[in-house]
Amino acid sequence: MPLEIAPHHESPDMVYWDVLQVRSWTLYVAATPFGLCRVTLPGESLDDDVKWRMRFMPSAQWRHDPGALETFTQQLSEYFTGTRQDFFGTLDLYGTPFQRAVWQALLTIPYGETRSYQDVAQMIHDPKAVRAVGGANHANRIPIIIPCHRVIGKQGDLVGYGGGLEVKQALLKLEQQTRRIFC
Repeated sequence: MPLEIAPHHESPDMVYWDVLQVRSWTLYVAATPFGLCRVTLPGESLDDDVKWRMRFMPSAQWRHDPGALETFTQQLSEYFTGTRQDFFGTLDLYGTPFQRAVWQALLTIPYGETRSYQDVAQMIHDPKAVRAVGGANHANRIPIIIPCHRVIGKQGDLVGYGGGLEVKQALLKLEQQTRRIFC
């Protein structure tokens, strides 16, 4: 089953979270009853999400529940060991219709490949929205699974990444190395 996007709904009453240690990186993963809603990047803490949570889930209670996140934490672990290229499950996205369109376009970028911001703007049939695509990438709260790290500058340079260019470079390098094994 590929990734699916949960239909629009009211703010959830409960959000489950867990922590995943990958190499020297600590990632926090969160899901609502509707699907995965958050993966932090290295350097972010669970507290960094307070403002985001208050905007989109003001009344939700948060509960540490590793079992509720096991499917996603296992898939992320497999991704980082190079044994997984595709994710499955339901994503619970919080953003504008434009952001959601960009995120859905990002899901079509194949593992180990990159696209420019211009390419993504063309994918969503709005070729003048290059800067807005960058803004939507920055607003992506499910990085890695929604692969905003696969979006690069028009000349092939690494530009902009919420987790820092070192993290973006590490993710792209992992995919390039692993892709050679799978393909």
